[in-house]
Amino acid sequence: MTKKHTDIKTFGDLKASGYQPKSIKQEMRDNLITSLKNKVNLFGEIKGYEETVIPQMQTAILSRHNIIFLGLRGQAKTRLARLMVNLLDEYVPAVAFSEINDDPFLPLSRYAKDVVEERGDDTPISWIHRSERYTEKLATPDVSVSDLIGDLDPIKAATLKLHYADERVIHFGLIPRSHRSIFVINELPDLQARIQVALFNILQEGDIQIRGFKLRLPLDIQFIFTANPEDYTNRGSIVTPLKDRIDSQILTHYPRTINISREITEQEAKITDYQKKNIKASELVKNLIEEAAFEARSSEYVDQKSGVSARLTISALENIYSTTERRMLINNESKAFIRIADIYGIVPSITGKIELVYEGEQEGSSNVAYFLIGKAIRKEFLKVFPDPEKIKKSKKENPYAKITNWFGDGNHLDITQEMPAKEYEKTILSVPGLKELVQKFSPHSDKELELVMMEFVLHGLVEYSQLSKHRLDGGIQFKDLMSSMFNMGDHEEDEDEEDNA
Repeated sequence: MTKKHTDIKTFGDLKASGYQPKSIKQEMRDNLITSLKNKVNLFGEIKGYEETVIPQMQTAILSRHNIIFLGLRGQAKTRLARLMVNLLDEYVPAVAFSEINDDPFLPLSRYAKDVVEERGDDTPISWIHRSERYTEKLATPDVSVSDLIGDLDPIKAATLKLHYADERVIHFGLIPRSHRSIFVINELPDLQARIQVALFNILQEGDIQIRGFKLRLPLDIQFIFTANPEDYTNRGSIVTPLKDRIDSQILTHYPRTINISREITEQEAKITDYQKKNIKASELVKNLIEEAAFEARSSEYVDQKSGVSARLTISALENIYSTTERRMLINNESKAFIRIADIYGIVPSITGKIELVYEGEQEGSSNVAYFLIGKAIRKEFLKVFPDPEKIKKSKKENPYAKITNWFGDGNHLDITQEMPAKEYEKTILSVPGLKELVQKFSPHSDKELELVMMEFVLHGLVEYSQLSKHRLDGGIQFKDLMSSMFNMGDHEEDEDEEDNA
């Protein structure tokens, strides 16, 4: 086409421009070929799928296939579908005022056929932007055939004074209105079986039936479906003949490395400009959040069939920034850095996004969240510091001895959520041996990171049973492990007395 689309206003202008119509699948195929040849990555915002999902998706598009993305929750299935809009032409022509985006070269609706027949080259043309050629429907049990395919419209019949046998009284559903567009059905197994059956001929032959009207509408649609394997047994299933008509099934997955997971989290998390500017987050803290999610995806306490959404880490990063910001506001501080103790501010992000294998009392998910955070701390600890268990078994000098001996002498250390920065620094520095240990094993830390690493040592020693940690109202307390064990009976007696009272 040599003319701009804004200059083409009639069917005659369109013919004169040399425009050649093509199916949506051919359109997407051609644009994908161009992007691959020019090394243009249209799916760049999707991380971790570069070697798996995206190549399979590109292959399916080149094959002009309808696609189903099969995977657990939070695996960017809908995001992938929405990005396919980038493979459409920026604008396509349609018969003006058509309900179903009729191609003037191949009109389908009665309205468009009549207009083209009556007005010929004077048929008015409208241009549809690619953003308007995408329809998304969440499958729910209340979705009806009328919603998807259509029904008779008595108001239209009365207004136009038409008989019910006239096909012009039909009100088209979402699928016909998505002619020449991408149509997405999310959570396909939730669609009732009888509704799935209604899709058979649309996918294969293009026939639709509305209240006795048998219409031959060769609809031109790129179908995308998404489904969660859990739904196959819990809420429904995909009818086998429908699944057979979906050409390519692509399996999605969670990020396979901490680094990729962090890229996704930092890309998607909505951290305010104020938080980014005034709150400092160490690599360690960010890794702990990701590691907690990885631990959840392999934990025996978490139902793996439900999955652990990538939204967990996104929500967690937002929460840990806000936990720190709250402390800043309370203490009227202008700058802050995220402490290891702030990691417990992500507990609400975990409890709402995991399904337990054995559902018990409400505190169950909270306890699992603390357990997962502890496992993450344990794993990250060995990336910086020597294994306390191996040192204890060997005859080598124990670098943690000075620290554990100080607690063994009856000392304890409290870190509260609202503790001001100066008090936090003074508290951490009060433990002998901590600073020397960090300077030895993490020598390139600045002052703020050094304090974080010193606190991290205490959390790590708890996970390796060298110290004990107790949750206080609004904070945590570190104590010697043995004294905590000896005092456990006294605490239980106190609790019994309180219960009796």
